[in-house]
Amino acid sequence: MTTSTRTPAAGVAATATRHLLLNMTPNGSLGPGGEDLFVVERGDGPYLEDTDGRRYIDGLSGLYCCQLGYSYAAEFAEAAERQLRDLCFSPLWSASAHPAAIELAERLSRIAPVDIEHTFFSGGGAEAVEAAWKIARRYHWLRGEPGRTKAIARRGAYHGLTIGTLSFTDDPGLKEPYGPPAIDTRFVSDTNRFGLAPEYADDEVFTARLLAELEAAILAEGPETVAMLIAEPVQNRGGCITPPEGYWPGLRALADRYGFLLVADEVITAFGRLGEWFGGDRYGARPDIVTVAKGITAGYAPMGATLVSGPVVDVINRPGAVLNHGYTFAGHPLSAAIALRSLEIMERDRVLDNVRTLQGHLATRMAALADLPVVGDVRGAGFFYACELVGDQENGGFSDTARAALVADLIPRRLREAGLLARVYNRAAPLVQIAPPLISDRALLDRIADIIADTLAEASARL
Repeated sequence: MTTSTRTPAAGVAATATRHLLLNMTPNGSLGPGGEDLFVVERGDGPYLEDTDGRRYIDGLSGLYCCQLGYSYAAEFAEAAERQLRDLCFSPLWSASAHPAAIELAERLSRIAPVDIEHTFFSGGGAEAVEAAWKIARRYHWLRGEPGRTKAIARRGAYHGLTIGTLSFTDDPGLKEPYGPPAIDTRFVSDTNRFGLAPEYADDEVFTARLLAELEAAILAEGPETVAMLIAEPVQNRGGCITPPEGYWPGLRALADRYGFLLVADEVITAFGRLGEWFGGDRYGARPDIVTVAKGITAGYAPMGATLVSGPVVDVINRPGAVLNHGYTFAGHPLSAAIALRSLEIMERDRVLDNVRTLQGHLATRMAALADLPVVGDVRGAGFFYACELVGDQENGGFSDTARAALVADLIPRRLREAGLLARVYNRAAPLVQIAPPLISDRALLDRIADIIADTLAEASARL
């Protein structure tokens, strides 16, 4: 990494605590006598460096978005400069567009799941999900079914923090401070089989149970009231929860039978995270709508998108119909140019092939962690894995003291001291999660697994 003059870390942190409100953070606990602020200053390859000059493996790809790591800045800067010299801004509004957004929409249609042909751009993942809901409602309204006002989502899932998208999570801690949900949503089981009866290890049995529960929920609500079902191909919240074989084709069959739209939330799983352009392709998904963000620009610019199938667009594009929805910065020329360059690099450098080549090795290394006493389950796919942690099973799992000492303190501290940035959850299910850059090589994946193994071995000993 190149060197430069730095503002002292303490000075940067002090300024932040005075002026910056962080996302999903107890901001009042930062600063002197409280939690230290971690300030990242630069990146290189799969590594990040903080303001004290310490180097870390970015085991979470920023926040599941830096698919290419941090080594392509010159190429992205060239693409950005060219676009900004030509056109800095033009909205996708009122029969107006610009070449970068048009080219990106066409490019996405060539790699998108079957039948997905159109793109509605936004600023990020939550906006993409909001757009999916509005498109679904508009679709049903134009088809003469305005009573389809309900959604179905899965327990434990997360689809964004806007008032609308909060409706699709069942976490009271996220929802209750903001009043009743904007969208009437029914929740069904996710696909996590950890802790279930042994017979659910069989995919056919487990899929049948999940689909039967879903169909019962549809019938209980009234099929004529359901507008859409939203699900991630691999559910992030709860720890990289993969679906059993036949689950996504089963969702498609129920959507066709009862007339609702199937939405695949691929904000995290698209653009190579699971070794495919779209993670749902790995599981036989045939969605009507796909939401994406994060990896679409490899983290080099903000962007979201809602990808829509031809049959849905045929309805919402009926003569005289208006899609009454939009965002000022949707499909921003700069973000579109960055996304196009990212897709170009991923193809040129065969990034998906790297994931496909190494995913088996990573799966083997991660599966070995299940031998540690503190690890109850390991699950995931591609470059996306989680370990669910358990406590003293003979005495009911983690005590409050052990959970505070190990999950909230020792494990995240030891991972960072060893030079790995990973995600450690300390909510409903204690988890350690990784989503390394898709450019990671075998040696780096081994180093990540070794650090996690050493850390969790210490936690097991302390248990």
